[in-house]
Amino acid sequence: MQLLKAAISQLLALAGVWLALRLWPDILEARWAPAWQAAIAALLSRLLRQPLWWLPIHLLFFPAVLFAVSLQLPAWAYLAAGLLMALVFWGTAGGDVPLFLSSPAVAAALRDIAVRERAHAFIDLGAGVASVAAPLAATMPELRVTAQERAPLPYLAARWRCRKLVNATVAGGSFWDCDLGRFDLVFAFLSPAVMRRLGRKLEREMRPGSLFVSSSFPLPDWPVSAEIHLADRRATRLYCYRIGERHG
Repeated sequence: MQLLKAAISQLLALAGVWLALRLWPDILEARWAPAWQAAIAALLSRLLRQPLWWLPIHLLFFPAVLFAVSLQLPAWAYLAAGLLMALVFWGTAGGDVPLFLSSPAVAAALRDIAVRERAHAFIDLGAGVASVAAPLAATMPELRVTAQERAPLPYLAARWRCRKLVNATVAGGSFWDCDLGRFDLVFAFLSPAVMRRLGRKLEREMRPGSLFVSSSFPLPDWPVSAEIHLADRRATRLYCYRIGERHG
């Protein structure tokens, strides 16, 4: 659905700019057409309720296309670039979850949380390149760590990073198909677009008393058990939710 909305935004913006240049050629300067197209596409994406992280994609897409055409690259170069993007951002267009990488400060904070919780089993939903799972497994050998990632290249990178960690498992496939009932500590750095659906999954599957930690994006209508502010580059906030404490 998001990919369709993106295509509609880009095509309508392109058609609108083309029509404006035909109707008012003496008023509008053609050299600014790429900027107008990008701005209109970004505006349309907001009107179609696309997540905010689509804005830079719309702003850069058409100028990037024009720049690539000006380079006169062979056709295989575009195919290779498209394939690489698909392998890295697999499912992003359809699943609304882009690839976000957590900072070392997040991994350190989760280690402290795991110690306080006396956690036995941890899972990172949408683990990317195991930027959290690998250091957590390395510093807590008694903790069973699972990194769940479906995008092919990040999955392979996570497998490589965790290859020598006997307490770490890297699982492929969508985290929507993963049963969370066997984990007492669950972490995610996803997107606001999926948090409400994720909340229903957590409530349905996680055991009462277990803990869910979300980086940057809170669960709608859930009471926060604790909020941790980190001093990393993003000024990350970790929202902690005790399962069974939801009200309202």
